[in-house]
Amino acid sequence: MKKFLVVGLGNIGEEYRGTRHNIGFEILDHLAEKEEFQFSLDRLGDVGQFKYKGRTAICLKPSTYMNLSGKAVLYWLQKENIPLENLLILTDDLNLPFGSLRLKTKGSDGGHNGLKDIQKMLNTGSYPRLRFGVGSDYSRGQQVDFVLGRWNEEEAEALPERLNRCSELIRSFLFAGPKNTMNKFNNT
Repeated sequence: MKKFLVVGLGNIGEEYRGTRHNIGFEILDHLAEKEEFQFSLDRLGDVGQFKYKGRTAICLKPSTYMNLSGKAVLYWLQKENIPLENLLILTDDLNLPFGSLRLKTKGSDGGHNGLKDIQKMLNTGSYPRLRFGVGSDYSRGQQVDFVLGRWNEEEAEALPERLNRCSELIRSFLFAGPKNTMNKFNNT
């Protein structure tokens, strides 16, 4: 059975729940609800899994805080013997309009400290990542406050549909692979 590691980036703690920077955690929580699996505390994070069309997806919400996510990613890849092409990182992106999705199989960290640490720990930028657009509606120098801020009313209203779309994308990634998934979902 083919195994995948799906990692939602975020920060642990109530004060971060519902913030833009925690969209990776939100996506996985939504997926867990749809696929009816639970997370439990394990080494370096909360872990859950589900099966989809002959594939096993191990889902991880690292407890290392965003900027040290690479340690948890590397540990679980090695523990489960999962190749890099079967890794999917779920992260926020300030450069994309709210709710837009962009799947890439490699790339730079784009200034994102969580991705920066993952690239450092994996020694490569060649791993799949889903970037969820959180918009850029902030004043110069205020990006930290913006990503650590909560969704506005309009975003919060649109979020459930966007989370459904993310769940569809993840299932497609598991079964159809990154290329077909990019063609179907990018910029939707």
